[in-house]
Amino acid sequence: MPQVRFEELPDHGRLWVFPATRDLSDVEAAKCLEAVDDFLASWSAHGAALRSGRELLERRFLLVGVDVDAEAPSGCSIDALVNRLRGLGAELGVDLIDHAPVWYRAEGEIRSVPRAAFGQLAEQGQVGPEVTVVDTTLTSMRQLREGALERPATETWHGRAFFKSRAAG
Repeated sequence: MPQVRFEELPDHGRLWVFPATRDLSDVEAAKCLEAVDDFLASWSAHGAALRSGRELLERRFLLVGVDVDAEAPSGCSIDALVNRLRGLGAELGVDLIDHAPVWYRAEGEIRSVPRAAFGQLAEQGQVGPEVTVVDTTLTSMRQLREGALERPATETWHGRAFFKSRAAG
């Protein structure tokens, strides 16, 4: 069976983070995971099954990983995943593939705003360089396991984009 538990994927496995534009309800989360499981059960690249897994964090972030040692995903297989998630998002009334907003944690909850609005929040001092942001650009399981999904803005591209004078990375 190509689908495995997400935790079983190796550190060097390829990772995609698909952020939902809003929290999914329990029913929507279950439907999302069922649809993704169905897709992953037959996901392949050039006819070879992809050893893959998934996880849903905080009813907001769908993580899909692939063991690239077993078989590397192809451009067509990645397109198939994105297209399936685009269709699933339409079914659920949520966008699962839009990486344009900024996701950040405020008062213990995840919020998302357009990049321009986040820039305004930064300029006005409503969010600072140490605000915890969600970096949806991660590409490896190792990054995820090392805690890179949520970090202070200064440790991510957000710091360079919105807090230039104080960004470390």
